[in-house]
Amino acid sequence: MPTGLGLSGSRGTVSAPPFGGGRTGPWALVSPGTWKMPVPLFLLSLALGRSPMVLSLEKLMGPQDTARCSPGLSCHLWDGDVLCLPGSIVSAPGPVLVPTRLQTELVLRCHQETDCDLCVRVAIHLAVHGHWEEPKDEDKFGIAADPELEEPRNAFLQAQVVLSFQAYPTARCVLLEVQVRAALARPGQSVGSVVFDCFEAALGAEVRLWSYTQPRYQKELNLTQQLPALPWLSVSADGDDVHLVLDVSEEQHFGLSLYWNHVQGPTKPWWHSNLTGPQNITLNHTDLFPCLCIQVWPLEPDSVRTSLCPFREDPRAQGNLWRAARLRLLPPRGWQLNAPCSLLAEATLCWQAPGGGPCQSLVPPLSRTNVTVNKTLELPLLNAHPNLCVQVSSWEKLQLQECLWADSLGALKDDMLLVETRGPQDNRSLCALEPSGCTPLLSRASTRAAHLGEQLLQDLQSGQCLQLWEDDLRALWACPMDKYVHQRWALVWLACLLLASVLFLLFLFKKDHVKAAAKGRAALLLYSAEDSGFERLVGALASALCQLPLRVVVDLWSRRELSAQGPLAWFHAQRHQTLQDGGVVVLLFSPGAVALCHEWLQDGAAASAPHGPHDAFAASLSCVLPDFLQGRAPGRYVGAYFDGLLHSEAVPALFRSVPVFSLPSQLPDFLGTLQRPGSPRPGRLGERAKQVSRVLQPSLDQLLQAPGAPGYPGDCTRDGT
Repeated sequence: MPTGLGLSGSRGTVSAPPFGGGRTGPWALVSPGTWKMPVPLFLLSLALGRSPMVLSLEKLMGPQDTARCSPGLSCHLWDGDVLCLPGSIVSAPGPVLVPTRLQTELVLRCHQETDCDLCVRVAIHLAVHGHWEEPKDEDKFGIAADPELEEPRNAFLQAQVVLSFQAYPTARCVLLEVQVRAALARPGQSVGSVVFDCFEAALGAEVRLWSYTQPRYQKELNLTQQLPALPWLSVSADGDDVHLVLDVSEEQHFGLSLYWNHVQGPTKPWWHSNLTGPQNITLNHTDLFPCLCIQVWPLEPDSVRTSLCPFREDPRAQGNLWRAARLRLLPPRGWQLNAPCSLLAEATLCWQAPGGGPCQSLVPPLSRTNVTVNKTLELPLLNAHPNLCVQVSSWEKLQLQECLWADSLGALKDDMLLVETRGPQDNRSLCALEPSGCTPLLSRASTRAAHLGEQLLQDLQSGQCLQLWEDDLRALWACPMDKYVHQRWALVWLACLLLASVLFLLFLFKKDHVKAAAKGRAALLLYSAEDSGFERLVGALASALCQLPLRVVVDLWSRRELSAQGPLAWFHAQRHQTLQDGGVVVLLFSPGAVALCHEWLQDGAAASAPHGPHDAFAASLSCVLPDFLQGRAPGRYVGAYFDGLLHSEAVPALFRSVPVFSLPSQLPDFLGTLQRPGSPRPGRLGERAKQVSRVLQPSLDQLLQAPGAPGYPGDCTRDGT
């Protein structure tokens, strides 16, 4: 420790987070993670942090002094203050670190969240002073240098920097120990900086700072500044509200004014009041605008006024400004952009076609230029059009679009905008502005303008188009498309009528098929009327089949017609109608029917007499047997018998040329054969078979349990007893 320097405490280690600078000036100190506006003499400008909603000086919590240094340096802050004894200047033994510049910044040291004092942060910039010793002569002749001579270059440069502060009635001195690796040090170059937090001071105080090393190798640095003596103002955000907090003594009288600061034109006052003591003023977030400024001053003669515009970069204020901005048409060709504040924006003309879609920019006649708010601008147009709109953009983002003539000229029109380009010797070319670009009129493109190119050209030549603008090289024309739209709609209506006619014919054609499908396939049931029990079983089967999409014909339901026409004539008529409609004849075999078949097969004449007045089965055999004998039965006939009444072997072989099913065990296959191909799905067919079986089974069980029926306990014909 050098002599002549008294210390009142022991040395302690202080962490060294990165410190970045980059700004110059006495108040341009920048701490990590924040951005600070410079604070000029006699003016307190509040700091703007990362969140644009909170504007205040940086707050340091706690009473402890701290120090941090930039990357490449390590620093230590000695505990407590030291005695300020600069001593005399001595020669540097070699390269040493010396302070080269002082910077200050106002911060708040807070003991509690609302109990804060003004504090001065100091940054000391350091550089290397002096040079290394030159190598001896033997080094020049290739003789190896002594390793001990190289050791300083691998060591550290160390400095003990004293920082002295005076602000009546306070005087303090602190000691900072800084070191840097010697290999990184270059004579005359800066090695970084050390930041000390902080010296407390009062509003309006004159602050004096000195800095030097111990021992002192050069004249000490000094800096004198005057702290602001104005009311203390901070702006903070709380949800949708913004608070203006003025923390001054209760007897302090001051004026507060809120106003809009227009770049073009004078300021516009909004609110003004003379206040006393601490104040907390609340603003709604909808009241914020970038040009809203705050002015505070003591109510004293010749007082200095502090102005602050804290919402210039506030996104909510920017959004409020654009929401309040309006485009206004001023006849005959003037327009204005009205807004509370100045805007950095550009305006262009565009063409808005009906039916949506983006508004297509028109570089002529209004070139992209900056807009002056609340100032009348002229549109160099020959004629107005409802499709002409004005777009206002900021930083290449569309903010406003107004079709200024929509109110006076009506809704958007389906007009085609033609762009005329004029060349030398009266040469000109025309293209139509479409969503895909500007389409040449006489091109083969598959667009509406290309299809109507010749017609549009004739309309232009005949004076049917409205000229909107022109100069020496270009012109804009709006050509009506109403007549072409009407022609197009006429063709569309004609096509619709033709399509409707075709659909109607298809509907009529399908209707017959739908009716046939709805009525179901015809099924003629033929059976031998042996007894009343078997007739009830046949009636149950017929009733169950009627629940399906089948048209069932059975003599049980036509006894009056059967008696009037006779069995043979009735069967011939029903068979002919059923087969003509694509139906099927169902032969229900029973022991009596099998016996009749055998009689006809053995001797048709012996069986020609009917067995009963209503026995259509016996009468039908004269027509049925020839169909089977001649091979015409498949697809027209289906056979069936009931479980327990007959065995499959009992059905005559001649009738097995068509499907023969056992009921109800083979109901799904039986029903599938009766219905039209592809009508029911397999799952649906199974459900229908269960329904028929539930209707059929009780009648079958009753018949099987009747005396004399096959399988009845009292019937002894099968076992021979």
